[in-house]
Amino acid sequence: MASLHLLPPLSKYCSSLASLPPRHSQRIFSLPSLSFTARASPFISKSFVVRFALTESDSPKSLEPDPRPLLQEIADSFELPPDYFAQLPRDLRLDLNDAAFDLSNGPIVDECGQELGEILLNLSRAWELADATTCHSLVSKLPLLVDTLTGKTKSALGKRLLSAGRRFQSMGKYGQGEPEKIARAMITAGRVLSDTSTSAITDESPKEEARMLKFGELQVELTPDKANIGAVIGIVFGVLSWEIAQGIQSIPESSLQYANENALLLAKSLRGALLALFYSSTLLSAFTSVGLVLLGIQLKSKKD
Repeated sequence: MASLHLLPPLSKYCSSLASLPPRHSQRIFSLPSLSFTARASPFISKSFVVRFALTESDSPKSLEPDPRPLLQEIADSFELPPDYFAQLPRDLRLDLNDAAFDLSNGPIVDECGQELGEILLNLSRAWELADATTCHSLVSKLPLLVDTLTGKTKSALGKRLLSAGRRFQSMGKYGQGEPEKIARAMITAGRVLSDTSTSAITDESPKEEARMLKFGELQVELTPDKANIGAVIGIVFGVLSWEIAQGIQSIPESSLQYANENALLLAKSLRGALLALFYSSTLLSAFTSVGLVLLGIQLKSKKD
């Protein structure tokens, strides 16, 4: 309250302001308003820019280059006269056929998908038939498929574009440099697709290869639970084999009475064979159970 009494009354300032000419009073009020506006706008724009930059940097897709312009560049490079490929010399036609082979070689539908695989197959046929018009119409569809491509399909497409682009590069500077332009566009797009798709594949959760146990036509997938169940079954079978072997061994040979010696020898040999069979079954069951337990531990550690 004491500090309030030390301040001059507001009426003093009001009277002094009223005594000033209108021109000076307008300057006094206008300057702070202008300075406030000039100071406020940078903070608003900076805060907006910072928020926008953080949002863009946090997005994982913003870090990957967009292959759509590169594929469009390939489409633009194939804007050729309808009879361009038909007029190529024989050696360049062979290079074009090699490019068609590299583009469509292997399980293309499995690697690139149904839609992209069919486009690449038709494109390779257009190169073999030297049909430049069909070639341009097919290549123009590639930029439209970017959103539907996964990491694996991008990788397969990039490798095929790289291989086919090198075939165009081997054609040299023919005509006005059209093969060289096509090769540059295809190789650039192929490298970008291969690099970006490799990082995308590593980010994806890898599919674990399931171990299969085959019994003729029967296939059983090995899991930790199934391995433990198999070990328990092996232990039970081993115990039963051991008990049967002990029961056979408990029968003394002197109690075996037959009409002749041949029957007695046959009974003794059969007894020995049964003992060997069940003891070996017990031993085999023990080894199998131990192996299945170790396998279950290994599968569980890999799963975790």
